[in-house]
Amino acid sequence: MTDHEIFEIDNFVLDGGATLRPARLAYATYGTLNVERSNAILYPTAFASRHTDNEWLIGPGRALDPERYFIIVPDMFGNGLSSSPSNTPPPYHRARFPHVTIRDNVRAQHRLVTERFGIRRLRLVLGWSMAGVQTYQWAVSHPDMVEAAIPFNAAAGASPHLRLWIGGLRAALTADPAFAQGWYDTPPDPWLRTFGRVFAPWGFSQQWHREERYRDLGFASLDDFVAGLWETNFLDYDPNDLLAQLWSGEHADIGAGLPGGAAEALASIKARLVSLPGEKDLYFPPEDEQEAVRHVPDGEVRVIPGLWGHQAGRGVNPADTAFIETAIRDVLTR
Repeated sequence: MTDHEIFEIDNFVLDGGATLRPARLAYATYGTLNVERSNAILYPTAFASRHTDNEWLIGPGRALDPERYFIIVPDMFGNGLSSSPSNTPPPYHRARFPHVTIRDNVRAQHRLVTERFGIRRLRLVLGWSMAGVQTYQWAVSHPDMVEAAIPFNAAAGASPHLRLWIGGLRAALTADPAFAQGWYDTPPDPWLRTFGRVFAPWGFSQQWHREERYRDLGFASLDDFVAGLWETNFLDYDPNDLLAQLWSGEHADIGAGLPGGAAEALASIKARLVSLPGEKDLYFPPEDEQEAVRHVPDGEVRVIPGLWGHQAGRGVNPADTAFIETAIRDVLTR
């Protein structure tokens, strides 16, 4: 794993009222911050991801070129590196870890960006899936700081359909009596394999499976694909950590506390926002983004064409990657 650093925030009060003493925000940086502090890009992590999972989009000659930009990748709370159930001492250890909102993540990231690096403007905030939800929140919470925003395979908040799916994932982890309401001592491998199987039908589109595109990833059959990828995908995660992140996504609400709700929040965005939904994304379909982005004054939707569904934003298909990089270059050269 690429080396990471820790930014500690003393007495970090969460939206729900609990206080992390301290909150620990893991992060990695790529490139060099220029003297003017004008070349910074923020690229948060998604659900069940760590900063190394973002590196497919970073590199010399890539859209996120560390020879031109200073790219900050903060790890989401609950991912096992930043403050999480698995690494927080009492009283908020394991099952007692408090709920953390998307806004909490953004507030901590803002402190990292401004206090550690002295950055007052971000050229771009971007992210895939739940990191895209954070991207939207950044554009709403700090409209004068974010110049451009690119959420890909993401949304501004949790839809009813997404909440139903998250409920199924939660059940996969907690149904076994050995889970003991989060105070388990049993090795969690069987639960995590079941969790992966519940995930399996959603990552790629129906047509992708029908055309047996899992063969493109080196799997000989559908069963081989599920066993070789999805059943093992979450084995290095603590179940309580996964549940903490699921709660954050399930309760994402960009319009919370505003009379006009999400529409009012989206209308307040000053950044140029380019949303990149996947044509066949089963979590965040293009029509949802087209409805949301119509409220953004300088907003645009570009649909990533093809069959790769939610994984179009994961760097696994070269055509999808090229589409995303084109959008990034467009907003950075505007």
